[in-house]
Amino acid sequence: MSGWTHARTCPERTCVGCRERAAKAELLRIVAIKDACVPDPRGTLPGRGAYVHLAPVCLDQAVRRRAFTRALRAPGALDTKALRQYVEQMTVAEEATP
Repeated sequence: MSGWTHARTCPERTCVGCRERAAKAELLRIVAIKDACVPDPRGTLPGRGAYVHLAPVCLDQAVRRRAFTRALRAPGALDTKALRQYVEQMTVAEEATP
């Protein structure tokens, strides 16, 4: 035997808020467009990406530690209003589904 396994591994990423590793499908990709953090749920927008859990706690930690600015290599502060609104909508939608 060659030692190769046929089991597929899923890609992992680190949440910039809580710094925990998780499957890429469990995290939300964030990209910087101009001076704003924009959610990229499909993962197709161009540019450097950062990942965060869809939890307000992780988002708050990332904003407080300025993790988006560092991870996205932005020259200045980034606006997170659109991102916060998206995370809150998704959290409400998850709670509404049984």
